[in-house]
Amino acid sequence: MTKAEEFYEARKLAYSGDFSISDSIYHPEFQAMDHRVGMEVNINMQKAIVGTYRGKFGPFYSLYEDDHFVCIHRYFYGLIDEYEMYWSLLTCLNYKDNKVIRQETIGEILDQDPSEGQDWNWEDYE
Repeated sequence: MTKAEEFYEARKLAYSGDFSISDSIYHPEFQAMDHRVGMEVNINMQKAIVGTYRGKFGPFYSLYEDDHFVCIHRYFYGLIDEYEMYWSLLTCLNYKDNKVIRQETIGEILDQDPSEGQDWNWEDYE
């Protein structure tokens, strides 16, 4: 499994409350900027925040990957703060000792369902 695939699977499970993969891929010194809450978070804070999200990820595309850096694009559909939304997400990961030390995700709310007119649908990713 590539680092991008491992991260994608870890996040899918985390949104359902299962952090088994997340616990194995994140460095103990992990930090991320959580733009939703507007502050730097550690792994425990991130788990608490992710636990409030409800939804599912669509397909992901690895834009770049090497031993120290991964960048992926993915789609998300779900409820955030009681609002149903479609998101386009770009996530960059830095690695130290083969574990994620830094994560940065930038999201854009989409006006329409990104699966429309595509060769995939949300049911493919349940």
